[in-house]
Amino acid sequence: MVTTHRAVAALRVFLVLMFGVLVLFQVMSLPGQFRHMAEQSPDLAYLRWPLTAVSVFWVLCVQVVIVSIWKLLTLVKKDRIFSEASLKWVDAIVWAIAAAWVVFQCFFLYVGFNADDPGVPLVLFLMSIGITVVGLLMVVMRALLRQATTLRSDMESVI
Repeated sequence: MVTTHRAVAALRVFLVLMFGVLVLFQVMSLPGQFRHMAEQSPDLAYLRWPLTAVSVFWVLCVQVVIVSIWKLLTLVKKDRIFSEASLKWVDAIVWAIAAAWVVFQCFFLYVGFNADDPGVPLVLFLMSIGITVVGLLMVVMRALLRQATTLRSDMESVI
C-alpha cells in the first residue's frame, strides 16, 4: 500500500507538470508558432487560425484526460475506485479521446487529400492508429472497471 501511495504522489507531480506545460502551449507556444508560420509563409497564412484552433482543442482534450486521471487517483487514495463515481471520470477520458479522434480524422483526411508526398499522411495514419488503440483500450478498461464495481458491490451486499 505504501508503494501505491508513492506512485500516486509521483504521478500527481508529473500530472501537474504536464498540465502546466500544456497551458503554456495553449496560451503562448501554439498561437506564436502559427503566427510565425503565417509570417514566414504568406501562402499558408490562411491556415493560421484553423491550425491554432485545432491544436488548442487537442491540448484541451489532453487536459480533460489529466483532470480525470487526477480525480481517479483521488478515488484510488480513498479506496473508492470501484464505485460509480469512478465511471464518470473514465467516461470523460473516453469522450475526450473520441473528440480528439474525430477532429484528428478530419485533419488527416484534409492533409491526405492535399499531400504531394506520402510521408506525412503515413505518419498521420500511424498516429490515427495510436489514438484509436488508446481510445479502444479505454473502452475495454471502462468495461473492466464496470465489472469490478459490480463484483465489489455484490460482495459487499453478501457480507
